[in-house]
Amino acid sequence: MQPTILIDRVRSLVNRSRLLETATQLVSIPSPTGDAGNVLDELDRMLTHEGFSTQREAATHPKAPAVLTRLDSGRPGKCLQFNGHLDVVHLPFVPPSVDGNLFRGSGSCDMKGGTAAAIEAMRVLRDGKLLNRGSILFVAHDLHEAPWGLGHQLDDLIRRGIHGDAVLIPEPLNQNLPVLGRGCVTWKVFLKRSGAPVHEVMRPADEPSVIAAGADLATRIGKLNATLSQCEETLAGKPSAFIGQVHSGEIYNQYPQECMLEGTRRWLPGTDSTVVEREFRSLVAAVEREHRVQATIEWRFIRGAFSLNTGDPFVAAFQDSYRAVSGSPLPTGPKLFVDDGNSFSSTANVPAITHGPRAGGQHTVNEWVDIDDLVRVAVVYALTAIAFLND
Repeated sequence: MQPTILIDRVRSLVNRSRLLETATQLVSIPSPTGDAGNVLDELDRMLTHEGFSTQREAATHPKAPAVLTRLDSGRPGKCLQFNGHLDVVHLPFVPPSVDGNLFRGSGSCDMKGGTAAAIEAMRVLRDGKLLNRGSILFVAHDLHEAPWGLGHQLDDLIRRGIHGDAVLIPEPLNQNLPVLGRGCVTWKVFLKRSGAPVHEVMRPADEPSVIAAGADLATRIGKLNATLSQCEETLAGKPSAFIGQVHSGEIYNQYPQECMLEGTRRWLPGTDSTVVEREFRSLVAAVEREHRVQATIEWRFIRGAFSLNTGDPFVAAFQDSYRAVSGSPLPTGPKLFVDDGNSFSSTANVPAITHGPRAGGQHTVNEWVDIDDLVRVAVVYALTAIAFLND
């Protein structure tokens, strides 16, 4: 258990006004996914002005190079990463505002508010000289939100070995400690016939029907999902195959030339994503062959499956710190969405904990975050760093 004197020391060093000002600066700059260069530049300027040494990494995306900074104790040891994305979904921009204890604006929930809390934790560790060994690596990046980004900026950094020995991610998830999550792809299938546009009564008798092909594909995907649903229930649920959109035709009596279906495919840890893709492509190929249509598949890999070893010392350090602040450990549970933790887990086998402030409205124009809980997150992150790195 963290000593009370240390907890009180960390709490006294967290500057609520400074934290809120950081969040306000980040939210005030529009940063739709793929175009977060301006807010990353502002963050670089802010950190440099405060005396942090920064570096920029294009990591396949020179339009918005990621911002990296290290807080080094001066003694060898482990490295804990604070990781935050500063891009937001493509919705109308909402400027920052304060409403009582709530901070509002585009990205305030997902996840500029949480990123500001992580920055404040780094300041606390520096100002209080609280690290005896090891280092903090802070990374902020673009290209998180699908379908505009597929995580490949961060993935490039991870593949190049630019990551910590453990990672904290301040996404707005705090009801449980996520220990298991499914991998995910989005897919889109276009089924086309080669004939010209034609009135329904004028079509050749043997002309392929893209709607019939689409209906067959939907049936096959439904059967696949039924098979997957027979798998044993896990904390993260079951694997799935889902259709969210079906479109065909221009007007009611023109024989359509194309049918489009779109959806997701999710799988559990231990499943090879290449096998998942091969199975799906085989299913589409059968429809293509039997209905005499041409099929095109857009297969977008979002994130791999995620698992967290609860026996890892990093988890113990986090739970000890969370208990010190909240009075009891955080119960374990699933991660129902995919985030950057999936990338660290599936690509580099690095333990990653997603834990952020109380917030809501993500992926809407009504985002908000609890300011007092931003302070709490900053305290938990700083205490976790001390427990993990000073051990």
